[in-house]
Amino acid sequence: MNHALILPILLPLITGAGQLLFYRAPFPLQRLLGFASTAWLVLLGIWALATAGSGEHLLYQLGDWPAPFGIVLVLDRLAAVMLALTAVLGLCCLIYASGGTDRRGAHFHALFQFQLAGLNGAFLTGDLFNLFVFFEILLIASYALLLHGGGRARSRAGLHYVIINLAGSALFLIALGTLYGLTGTLNMADLALRVAEAPPEDAPLLAAASLILLVVFGIKAAILPLLFWLPRAYSAASAPVAALFAIMTKVGVYAILRVFLLVFALGESPVAATAWGWLWPLALLTLALGGIGALGSDSLRTLTAYLVILSVGTLLATISLVTPAALGAALFYLIHSTGMAAVFFLLADLLGQQRESGYDRFAATGPIGHRWRLGTLFFVAGIAMAGLPPFGGFVSKAWILQASAAEPRALWLWGILLASALLVIIAISRTGSSWFWRPGEMARPYPLRPGLLTLVATMVGLNGALAAFGEPVMGYLALTAEQLLDPHAYIDAVLPDARAAVQEVSP
Repeated sequence: MNHALILPILLPLITGAGQLLFYRAPFPLQRLLGFASTAWLVLLGIWALATAGSGEHLLYQLGDWPAPFGIVLVLDRLAAVMLALTAVLGLCCLIYASGGTDRRGAHFHALFQFQLAGLNGAFLTGDLFNLFVFFEILLIASYALLLHGGGRARSRAGLHYVIINLAGSALFLIALGTLYGLTGTLNMADLALRVAEAPPEDAPLLAAASLILLVVFGIKAAILPLLFWLPRAYSAASAPVAALFAIMTKVGVYAILRVFLLVFALGESPVAATAWGWLWPLALLTLALGGIGALGSDSLRTLTAYLVILSVGTLLATISLVTPAALGAALFYLIHSTGMAAVFFLLADLLGQQRESGYDRFAATGPIGHRWRLGTLFFVAGIAMAGLPPFGGFVSKAWILQASAAEPRALWLWGILLASALLVIIAISRTGSSWFWRPGEMARPYPLRPGLLTLVATMVGLNGALAAFGEPVMGYLALTAEQLLDPHAYIDAVLPDARAAVQEVSP
């Protein structure tokens, strides 16, 4: 076994535990430990991309207990992409937080590491129960991070966030109990075989369990009508926390992909088709609501929160087509939308600190500090966020439109996606013109940290690099999509003795 596979979970867990135990240590030391851990995660993400690029599934069996009896971690291309994206995003958010946000409350760096551990565990686990465990780790850390810095708005948003996610956790346990009672296993590879071989009388309960899982993952992903907690929570969080939360909804999207393209993908059961059938209209409605919400937002943070909702709708609508081209395009858009949402949360904080009143509120206008530098950055970031060339959003949306062109339902996706994009352009243009076109420069601008400005500009540059190197990235993601649609390879890697069983239940 390659022990490097457990490091994305073990490293932040140990670092976070150490920061909790030695919380009286000098603050620069805590920052250094956090930077060292997160930088190692970036290197591990690069290693994961290179290792999974061969097309093989890398396994780690804890305690050397074979699946399905022991805990197993599985690395494939999709998990590698999510690990690398989480690590890069985490490092950027940690650098920004070290500008002073991390001092506004206790145990920020420990909670940040626990959040990363939960995210990485969710992407690597090969077991549904451990997926629940890692969900709880990242959610508990996110509860505290949301409240970091205090304030009435964060307390109210945190209460709603906790209640809705606790309800989701309860539903998750009900679904797991039902599946375990019917199949006797929660290992995803083994569960796929057992579900495919289940007797017809178990079909209604299996369908019910699958739809409950869809609701649970829909809460995590923030799909209509389970999304109304998100705008308030994300707009209330501190800037680096909200930027890290940009990947939280993608965990729900990842879980939908993993479970419904593996656990319920074998045999002739209509469970997966039923889930995709429900997901399609809900995703389109989510996409439309995201565009309308962005246009009607009263602050840049709220606008960005609705852009996160819009991205979820776009992703799930594209994924619902369940074709290799659509899945590859969706994954490219996932990378773009996650990075740019984080950029806008950080940019909202930079802009808010330079305004005389109103922070990032649209209703308040007036002179702004460092107008030309911030205005230029906002202009370039707005182009990238709106999906205009030459940035990654344009490439991803063009690929989505091309991948869906031959589908009978393409007209719905094209119409709503392009209409929502127009609303986003209007919303961003309104913000830029009201903040930078008419108001003048502040007589005595507030200090602007060059390092934070450079960080946000670098993140926008990475989105440009995503488009510039689009061809190899698209090639990798196309292979990722093909691997996702071949559950037999995953099952053979986890349960090598089950090849004959897989062939028997395959359609």
